[in-house]
Formats: sequence, structure tokens, C-alpha cells
Amino acid sequence: MRSPVASGALPFAVAGVAWDGCVTNRPGARMGPRAIREASHMLCDGTHPHFDVDLEGQLCDAGDLALPNTSLEGMRAAMMPQVEALIRQHHMAWLGGDHSITLPLLRAYKAHLGQPLAVIHFDAHCDTWEDHFGEPSGHGTWVYEAIQEGLVVKECFTQFGIRSAGVREAREYVKDQGGQIFTARDLRGLESPAQLAPLLQRIRHRLAEFGHPPLYLSLDIDCLDPAFAPGTGTPEPGGMSSNQVFSILEELADLKFVGMDCVEVAPAYDHAELTSAVAAQFVWTYLCGQVKRQASHPRG
Repeated sequence: MRSPVASGALPFAVAGVAWDGCVTNRPGARMGPRAIREASHMLCDGTHPHFDVDLEGQLCDAGDLALPNTSLEGMRAAMMPQVEALIRQHHMAWLGGDHSITLPLLRAYKAHLGQPLAVIHFDAHCDTWEDHFGEPSGHGTWVYEAIQEGLVVKECFTQFGIRSAGVREAREYVKDQGGQIFTARDLRGLESPAQLAPLLQRIRHRLAEFGHPPLYLSLDIDCLDPAFAPGTGTPEPGGMSSNQVFSILEELADLKFVGMDCVEVAPAYDHAELTSAVAAQFVWTYLCGQVKRQASHPRG
């Protein structure tokens, strides 16, 4: 799928955040945006088989943000004005990059919207550690930091696919703060929309209870089992299937999301472009779902 360069006239846009200076294990996620774009070229027909819409005349590409690659704080400071300009003009899908990019994105969205966000977070890892191996921030701390900074409505923070090793205080942090966690174990055997419906209804009830705050999606590709996504820095066996993620994205597409990111695609470790292909399809499905929602609800 080829999109025109960024134009304020188009409602949706993608942009790359090519940073991987905070990875715990294997580097390479800075190459993720390029790989996801290349994989999206297979979407040449463009009409989504579930939503029956395409992105022609809806989507543009803002390219990769201009960022330094030697300092986390320098990178985040350079991100902010570029992110703020784009979210004023477009509904954004951000292509990472490692998961440390999500914290400055949430800071920008909260400043733009004037209120904290609800978050749906797909990941193998809870990302709730209080430090990054002695450093104050990294790709495994952003959830903890976002809750501590009041960037999110903690009761409307939902995690899918969590399964990595970790102390209970980290694994259960989101739940202890009032949010919801559906671990990879919880999701075993639940793949179809009907099977997942009770879990998704709990998300809807929680959003309604808190007045439908703006909703953000953060999708770490390592939520998937490595059989579906080997090209990532910290693969964890026993993960979600691509069908599970597609079912959730499709079933929740009527919710009013304000943006999303897809992170931790590391193409150097991929096989047959499996990881970049599924990442491109996830982003495409999210965008098509939001195009469909806006067409059905033009005022909201």
C-alpha cells in the first residue's frame, strides 16, 4: 500500500519513530517502520475484507520523525513538537521503534486532549518496572510512568497477552491500580469474536463507567507467540495468535480511538517477513476500522 506524503487535508496518517535505544535484549526495532511499510505494499487491492472500506483518499505518510539516536531524553524532547503538530492534523498510527516511544506519545495526547486516556495494551511484558536496569526510564517502564504521571485513566488501562517472567508486584501492577489484565493464559482457547465477547464487554463496561475517555491502542508485536512474530527483540513463547489480535481489533473498532502505535518489530530477526507482514496488517485493520467507524458516526 503506497500513501501520499503528509497532507493536512487527509484525516489519517502514519509516521515512523525509528528508535531502539532502550531495548533490553536484541536491538533492531529502529528498522521496524521501514519493514512495516515494505510489507504493506502487499495490500495493493486495499479493500478490507471485514470492514469493506479502503484507505484511498484517507491516509498519508509523514515519513520518519527526525530524531537523535544517542539519548532517550534527547529523543523524547525532539519527538514532542513533531508529534504535537501531527496529532493536531491527523488521526495517527505510529510505527516503532521500541516501546519507550509510547510514554512521550501519551504525554502529547494528554496535552492535546486536555485529559488522561484509556489504553488498550497488547504485550508479552507488563512494562511496569520502576527502573530500566538502574536507569530511570526505558521500554519496560512506560506503563508505570504513565500511571504515575496521570497520563492515563488507570481503571481504563487494559492489558492483553502478558506472560513474561516478573515479580508479582510488576505483573499485577495494572490490576492493583484498578485496571484489567487478560494474560496469555487467560486467553488460551479464546479466538473467535464469540469466545472473546465476555472479555471485550468488560472493557466496554469499564469505559462507560468512566465516561468514555479518549482511547489509545499500544500494540507490541511480541504479544504474539514467536511462531507468528519471530522478528522482535524479546520474544516470549506461549503468546497470542494473530487471529486473536485480529478478532479483538475488529470487534472493538466501533470504539472512538484517538491513535495507536505498533512497536518492537525488529526485522533482522524475522523469517520470511512474517513479523512485518502481520504488523502491517494490524495497523491496516486498525485504520480501516476507524475509517468505517467515522463513516458510520460522522459526528462522533
